[in-house]
Amino acid sequence: MARKERIEKQSWKPGNVLSPLPVVLVSCGGTEQWQPNIITIAWTGSVCSDPPMLSISVRPERYSYEIIETTREFVVNVPSVQQAKTTDWCGMVSGSKVDKFAESGLTPAPALKVQCPIILECPINIECRVWQALLLGTHTMFLAEVVAVQVTSALLDARGKFRLDKAGLLAYGLGQYFALGPVIGRFGFSVRKRKSKKRSA
Repeated sequence: MARKERIEKQSWKPGNVLSPLPVVLVSCGGTEQWQPNIITIAWTGSVCSDPPMLSISVRPERYSYEIIETTREFVVNVPSVQQAKTTDWCGMVSGSKVDKFAESGLTPAPALKVQCPIILECPINIECRVWQALLLGTHTMFLAEVVAVQVTSALLDARGKFRLDKAGLLAYGLGQYFALGPVIGRFGFSVRKRKSKKRSA
């Protein structure tokens, strides 16, 4: 057996070091009471397959918090590396002072099932309705059902499969943005049997 290389570890205090994470632009508002707004969020993830559900965690002091808490709707828009600077900017300014759609150049477009707009330039748009809000500490987690999904048609191949590897999506970890790398395998590739070559007659 090959000799294993010695791996040393350091002990750190508990913290948010789970990385990388998807970094998303959450759009909300678009009602008579609230104009459309965008909030940048890294604390997000899938939580259930049936019904399809995801979560976002938002600080109560953020401007978008009251919008989401009141309307119980939002859209998770997954940006590409082309929107990296805009994604960062949307997390640095407040929608209470700035019209983020107007200032960022991002395009609000109609959603299918919710009142708030999607962000047209983002490759993936996930429309959500809040099921439950959990106050966890610094953040409130909004558990939400996915009620509709839109994807950019240009990223579909001839068979209608969404080419995630061509979308150029962003990732986030430890205060930095990353571009996702190439595909290295499909789910289950570690146990899939190789096809044997047919013997020539």
